[in-house]
Amino acid sequence: MLMRRLMPYQKPMMEAGKSNLGEQSAPLVAQNSVYDGLLPQLFTSMPSLNEAASYLAQTTSYLTGCFTDHTVEYSSEHSGDSLLNEQELQTFASGEYSRYWASNNISASETSTSYESSSTLASTTEIPHAGTSPITGSSSLASTSSGNGISMFQGLIERARRTVRGSADDIGWLQRDPGLPPVEDGTEKFDAILDNIRHGIHTLPNSLVYLLVPGLFSNHGPMYFVNTKMSFSKMGLACHIAKIHSEASVEKNAREIKEYIEEIYWGSNKRVMLLGHSKGGIDSAAALSLYWPELKDKVAGLAIAQSPYGGTPVASDILREGQLGDYVSLRKLMEIAICKVLKGDLQALIDLTYEKRKEFITKHELPRELPVVSFHTEAGITPTVASLSHVAHAELPLGQPTKLPVVMPLSAAMAACAQLIQVRYGEKSDGLVTRCDAEVPGSVVVRPTRKLDHAWMVYSSMKDDPSEPYAAQVCEALLTLLVEEGQRKMHKLAMEDE
Repeated sequence: MLMRRLMPYQKPMMEAGKSNLGEQSAPLVAQNSVYDGLLPQLFTSMPSLNEAASYLAQTTSYLTGCFTDHTVEYSSEHSGDSLLNEQELQTFASGEYSRYWASNNISASETSTSYESSSTLASTTEIPHAGTSPITGSSSLASTSSGNGISMFQGLIERARRTVRGSADDIGWLQRDPGLPPVEDGTEKFDAILDNIRHGIHTLPNSLVYLLVPGLFSNHGPMYFVNTKMSFSKMGLACHIAKIHSEASVEKNAREIKEYIEEIYWGSNKRVMLLGHSKGGIDSAAALSLYWPELKDKVAGLAIAQSPYGGTPVASDILREGQLGDYVSLRKLMEIAICKVLKGDLQALIDLTYEKRKEFITKHELPRELPVVSFHTEAGITPTVASLSHVAHAELPLGQPTKLPVVMPLSAAMAACAQLIQVRYGEKSDGLVTRCDAEVPGSVVVRPTRKLDHAWMVYSSMKDDPSEPYAAQVCEALLTLLVEEGQRKMHKLAMEDE
């Protein structure tokens, strides 16, 4: 009975609401889910990022209405002030927004109430340029309260812009820097060398000592590089795995690698050739950049495999303000994991961010006379569930000591990360490092087409394809290419001296 009494009033009320809000606002009013926390959920789902940004852009006018009261009717003598207030309000393009609701404590009820207190809004559209502040100055504000509101709104938009952009402006900065030397494609030479190795032709000289430098968290994976070392030893080559604290800072590990090189050189009277994987490549490059005068006669070359030489969006998105670390406490969790559980230094992860890599490379470039080979891959994004990596052995006292392999689904984890990076940034990666960020300026670059994830290089897979080269052969081919590059560079320097 009550519903029938209310029905005659329902239509006039809806029509009145349409006339006040305008045609463009009506669809958004019906979408109450925007105010029920939909935006935070959308922005945590990467495939829906752009769609969520569009929703946020449409609601910008609502938020702006919170800061200036337009319910006052201006007379003709105050029309100039009214126009001024209208010009000061701006909305922005939909592509530059992200989630800021939860991080700035803006509730749905506050937003809805503030919107109802305003009636109309005149605004101009302005698209902020990437890398600059999306807020442009205007004339002085009409009141102090309005100025505080606009200032707060500008902060929200800037924070939203940073969240949406993430590491998009940083990925590939090495190729865009005109002050850094170009790279040379060595993929064809590498493929030829690898084919020879698979046919039993091995040319690595035993006049060198080969030092393998592991990456982050390698101390907790005893099988890291073990198969490669065993393969080299069977060929009669002197090969060592650097025992460094993998969760230490780059500069600390650089000092330890320097001491390793000097110890090996003085003990064998042979020059050292380094192969660093992941952060191990960064640590090795740092050692040669910082201590080159002491090491230049003791080092034959450097091979860097799947290393975030320019940085990685994974580290930056965890640690950068306004990114994942702010919304899901990921930064705190990583700090606990590295510092408390693994007894490491959070600086190890900080050193892999784009900001720190830019700062370090600007101050400490690799020596131009040093032969360098860099290698990067792309992970498949649809791994089989049964694809497991052998990371350690477990010894069980069953009458006599029994070793059982400890396996982890690293391929599945790398595939998920690679898909996330591809969806958000449109970049190919091995799961942790984008391909363009792994190319060392001035190096010979190897760009294989085979799908290999970040962990494949150092941990053997339980389902390796026997028809494909295995990790130890790839490492041997990289070092063989590095030997050839060293000979070519020495010849070139000799010709220049003449």
